[in-house]
Amino acid sequence: MYKVNDLFDMTHSMAGNYLSGFEYPWQTLKGIKELILTLGPTLGEDYTEVAPQVWVHDTAKVAPTAYLGAPCIIGAGTEVRHCAFIRGSALVGENCVVGNSVELKNVILFDNVQVPHYNYVGDSILGYKSHMGAGSVTSNVKSDKTLVVVKNGEEQIPTGLKKFGAMLGDHVEVGCNSVLNPGTVIGRNANIYPTSCVRGVVPENSIWKTGGVIVQKV
Repeated sequence: MYKVNDLFDMTHSMAGNYLSGFEYPWQTLKGIKELILTLGPTLGEDYTEVAPQVWVHDTAKVAPTAYLGAPCIIGAGTEVRHCAFIRGSALVGENCVVGNSVELKNVILFDNVQVPHYNYVGDSILGYKSHMGAGSVTSNVKSDKTLVVVKNGEEQIPTGLKKFGAMLGDHVEVGCNSVLNPGTVIGRNANIYPTSCVRGVVPENSIWKTGGVIVQKV
């Protein structure tokens, strides 16, 4: 339930073919920059290279106060709002919302993802139609700076990564002001209660409640 094919519908991202070549989604993080640099020059005439290695679809709306760092791709119909800070290595899909004061770094956002208010998303992948409530963030480095381990009950999977935020499956809903700790993996159609501190694997079709209690949806 934490492998690439368990989490994502590949037809909803131009990164689909790339992601399909890996077993675990966090294995893709190191190659996001090169993926964007490869895809960018191949995009159709509906994309404009507005700055070196920054490609924006002609139907996207980018506020004049937003910062688009290279390399990045902004998909069709996406809205990048005032004071958004895209630091680079960001592949943002179609019909997404990147809101005010949102910071993105080394990420893949599938189509129809919403990070609309005061979110930090780093070294992470957000699946189709996933949504992060206002103030919710990914924490991508452990406080002791050791390598991130994905924990699923008694099972522990070393990632070999110092920086790894969260993997959100398709249709995940994250409540306001929640913190997704390094190595968090949230299965498809799962919901996270507001103000939660989440770690480890959250099964698909489940609800993470106050205190880390997990229940299956009915």
